[in-house]
Amino acid sequence: MNGAHDMGGMQTFGPVHPERAEPIFHADWEPRVLALTLAMGATGTWNIDMSRAARESLPPAQYLTDTYYEIWFKGLCKLLIEHGLATAEEIEAGKAEAPAAPVKRVFHAADVRAALSRGFPYDRPMGYPARFAAGDAVRAREMNPSTHTRLPRYCRGKRGVIVAVRGAHVFPDAHATGEGEQPRWLYSVRFAATELWGDDTSAASVCVDCWEPYLEPVGEH
Repeated sequence: MNGAHDMGGMQTFGPVHPERAEPIFHADWEPRVLALTLAMGATGTWNIDMSRAARESLPPAQYLTDTYYEIWFKGLCKLLIEHGLATAEEIEAGKAEAPAAPVKRVFHAADVRAALSRGFPYDRPMGYPARFAAGDAVRAREMNPSTHTRLPRYCRGKRGVIVAVRGAHVFPDAHATGEGEQPRWLYSVRFAATELWGDDTSAASVCVDCWEPYLEPVGEH
């Protein structure tokens, strides 16, 4: 979807000021939100792309003013309510008013270190070859989907060149809406900064990882 989260290439948001010696967490409640998000994701009730979509579909004013983990928490609350695992009243009160609903899996504390060390690979085998190769000229499609997408708004309709084929991975646009993994080929595409923003830029180029459905050969419309 098009939303407040898609700020790449946008103006008027001011400079970025990196925090020196930034701590991992800024408040005591933040690691708890991280732990709850990971634990609920591990239940299998939703997937990582659904979780991202929940956060990115928060009201713009909320998304742009909340802190990082406030956004995570509100996205988690949204999923809990949508899937019938908690009510808004229970979240507000901080306690359950009904017996816990069953879930597919439980993420036990003893399993956390091994699971996080192992990671959660999203590369998948494909039954057909990649459509594009390094050096191919492509155009990012003009698209404004009402559902989840990882194609940044600033490169839509712009020309670029494939610089690498990154293998096949779970397609987030389908995964976020419960349509299955539908793996697609993934490419790194280099866009000239002048193609993206015109001559008034000091940048040289930007590389964006784009799934195959986002791209078309130059000359196609």
